[in-house]
Formats: sequence, C-alpha cells, structure tokens
Amino acid sequence: MGRVKVLEGQMIETGERSDTVQMGREEELEMIISEHEAGLLRYATRILNDPNAAKDVVQNTFIKLCHGWRNGSRPSDQLKGWLYRVTHNQAVDHIRKESRLKVLHTAQAEEVPHERPPNQTDELNRREAMNLALEHLQKLKPEEQQIVILRLQEGMSYRQIADITKRTEGNVGCILHHAVKKLSLSLKRAGVVS
Repeated sequence: MGRVKVLEGQMIETGERSDTVQMGREEELEMIISEHEAGLLRYATRILNDPNAAKDVVQNTFIKLCHGWRNGSRPSDQLKGWLYRVTHNQAVDHIRKESRLKVLHTAQAEEVPHERPPNQTDELNRREAMNLALEHLQKLKPEEQQIVILRLQEGMSYRQIADITKRTEGNVGCILHHAVKKLSLSLKRAGVVS
C-alpha cells in the first residue's frame, strides 16, 4: 500500500502504505494555533528580541506538535505548558546557534541611559520607561527572564511556570523574587523608577 501525504486537504498516495487522514485534526490544529500563537510569539520575541526569529521558533513549535500527532500523540491538559517549554527550548537553541547571547550582553553593557526631554507627553514617557524596563530585563539571566516574562507578561501561575521550566514552585517563586528585586534595583539606578 502507499504512504499518504496531505496537501491542502487532499490525500496523495506515495506507494509505501495508506493512512486515513482525519479532517478533524486540521481543524483541531487550527484551533490550537489560534488559541496559543499570540502568547507564544510574545514569549519568543521577549527571549530573542527579534520578532522574525520568534515567528520561526513558534512555527517550529507547531511543526513539532504536528510530528507528535503523526506518531499517535494527542493534545492533553498539559498542552499549553508543553508549547511554552518547546518554544523556550527552540528560542535557546536559536540563541546558541546565532551566538546572539554574547552579542546582546556586549551591546547592553555599552548602553548608556538617555536623558529625557522635559516636554514629552505622559504616553511617550510611559513607552520609554517600558522600553527601558525591557532593556533592563535583558540583563537578567535567561532563566530569570523566562520566569519574569511568564509571570508578569503571560500571567501564568507558579504551578504553570514550574511545569514549563521543570522547576519546583518554590524555586520559581525564589527566582522570581530575586529577578524582580534585581530589575527594580537596575531601573532605580537608571532613574526609570524612584
């Protein structure tokens, strides 16, 4: 029998063995992508500081999900944690591959806080403060960045973060506490907060 490939909903037989293609899988995958893609993109963008690389990382995450489905796996209650964990691992692999971590740390060490003109509007000041906060976030260790982003930006619970990062809830809380303390001190030194 032949192997079946799916191209835009059509089955094509390749000569090896025949499989039945379920249209429900495509709909289920589309639902999962629409539900999780935006959060995963935000998360990967914060880690990589590159929206285009983040898109590649998230795409690779969904490809891994599809490959798992081919092997008979199905989504479970822990799907969200699995997606974030795979996205994180893909982002770290990307950083290693591109040697971006070293470049980012070098560039950030040379940065000098900019003085703000006194006549800017509150919205511009808020955006500038947010950008400075994100710059300072990049100075934290990667595991601290990951936990801060998952907690503060994605609003995840300590348990969810622990599942994603493979740490205990207590360890997540400890890392989060120290990371926020470091971030606060760094922002105070830069004059972003008082």
